[in-house]
Amino acid sequence: MTDPIAQPAGADATPTIPGPAGRIEAAFDAAEAPALPILAIVCHPLPTEGGTMHNKVVTMAARALRESGVATLRFNFRGVGASDGAFDDGTGELDDLRAVAGWARERFPGHALWLAGFSFGAWVSLRAAEELGAAALISIAPPVGRSWAFGDIALPTMPWLVIQGDADEIVDAAAVRDWVAGLPSPPVLVEMPDTSHFFHRKLMDLRGALKNGIRGWLPAPPAA
Repeated sequence: MTDPIAQPAGADATPTIPGPAGRIEAAFDAAEAPALPILAIVCHPLPTEGGTMHNKVVTMAARALRESGVATLRFNFRGVGASDGAFDDGTGELDDLRAVAGWARERFPGHALWLAGFSFGAWVSLRAAEELGAAALISIAPPVGRSWAFGDIALPTMPWLVIQGDADEIVDAAAVRDWVAGLPSPPVLVEMPDTSHFFHRKLMDLRGALKNGIRGWLPAPPAA
């Protein structure tokens, strides 16, 4: 059995990943003990609105995963931070995620790959989940009803958690609820009361919702 992730082989905690538009800036964080053989890639919100891998929702989601024994890999889409390229309205960003997933699988063979994303990042990761063979998917405030197409996406067949604030001023919570209800195999939907799009004053509640939502997906920790 492959040992749980401690540190990326041949890379440091801030790897630069080769991507289709050039360099992709990333940040790896090891899981807290007991670490499980799982790596989650976490995608950030809309670059044109200031979204980066350092967004507080992204970093809190990554923290919740690490506290659950899952290592995390955040990265900046093209044109963000030190990542090369320019915003590509979701098409190039999907290619970026493909490159990051390929890099991760080369370095962590035998480990389950999870995908997670917030807002625009939820849309990108949702589109990639089936293609990349993700073992689990987490979608935080998926931008249903905005300018991103959801109708032609290959729907996930893996365990899938959606977290949505009911006072979201950017994504219509009712649209997300209706979308989830209309899916042939709906994900688990967790609606957080009095919660805005960026989870202001609700980040610890988000942490708890995520940890509780994924608990049943986790294998038993490795024997000491």
